[in-house]
Amino acid sequence: MYLFKKANDLQAYLTHFRLKNQPVGFVPTMGALHEGHLSLVHQSIQSNACTVCSIFVNPTQFNERSDLDKYPRTPAKDLELLYKVGCHVVFMPEVEEVYPPGQTAIHVPAINLNGLDQLMEGAFRPGHFEGVMQVVKRLIDLVQPQRLYLGQKDFQQFLIVQRMVEALKLPLEVISCPIFREANGLAMSSRNERLSPELRAKAALIYQTLCDAKQWMEQFPPQMICEKALQQLQVEDFRPEYFELVDSQTLLPVHDFEAVESIHACAAVWVGEVRLIDNLFLKEAL
Repeated sequence: MYLFKKANDLQAYLTHFRLKNQPVGFVPTMGALHEGHLSLVHQSIQSNACTVCSIFVNPTQFNERSDLDKYPRTPAKDLELLYKVGCHVVFMPEVEEVYPPGQTAIHVPAINLNGLDQLMEGAFRPGHFEGVMQVVKRLIDLVQPQRLYLGQKDFQQFLIVQRMVEALKLPLEVISCPIFREANGLAMSSRNERLSPELRAKAALIYQTLCDAKQWMEQFPPQMICEKALQQLQVEDFRPEYFELVDSQTLLPVHDFEAVESIHACAAVWVGEVRLIDNLFLKEAL
């Protein structure tokens, strides 16, 4: 496994794959890796001649400086895990490599997202997706992969990145990979490390509520399901921000189950001082 901190060195190494027309897969992460991240790496290894995993905690997508400062950083453990799973290359740039001095913002051309960035996460974290698109576009430019692997847990992020890639006609495929869950159903997340053992166990209620929503579809209309879910999440140490049933393509709220081909339930909940998100397919297009 090779470790690069400079994009020029990374590109020099990747050149021989491109000369042989061999595909490069890319898994962007912010570190504090878990089995969910490693599953993306594994999927890329199966389909590409070379897999690059980046570890970069992007400052532009955090709304609060305190959240950025608290984000877990475990570089030594991350490198060990990536080595064991068989990752070919790790790209671990400094902030100055991604955002050169004097270049406070990397320009991303204006893209019509059709409101994808205004709903759910966009409503509660203004500016977040601008930071996401900025860093993903920048990392794509630095790595120049043929395939990009993202986790389904950040489903809204996946749709926005996919729309950006399509709008800018970038020559790569964006692939969504399934959510990995802990034994109690809690979606694996680097933020889980900040939960106490008690709250980590209690946070399984989020996934349970998503599963309940799928069962409730047989009895209740969408708005009532959202209300029941929010009520179920109103327990001690929990502060739900939203629970939405949305069209899986537009993220617009669903009002009639029969009128939409594919439906996601999406939730964001503060558990103690940690904000967690999760989602579940309720109805998939045939």
